[in-house]
Amino acid sequence: MSKAPATKIVFVVEEDPKGGFVASAVGQYVVTQADTMQAPHAAVREAVSCHCDADQRPKVIRLHYVRDEVIAA
Repeated sequence: MSKAPATKIVFVVEEDPKGGFVASAVGQYVVTQADTMQAPHAAVREAVSCHCDADQRPKVIRLHYVRDEVIAA
């Protein structure tokens, strides 16, 4: 019995201290990197395509951007 395809996959996108962005799937080991704020779109599509068989790919990829900001107290 094959597993039913997920309807969506969620990626947490964070700034990499060394530059660019890192996108990690929630609940799965799918990780990718991108150089610009717009580049994660293509990078996560490619990562999902490589990770999932065509009949198991989710219909929606959701990106959750996390920005860490430090301010003086």
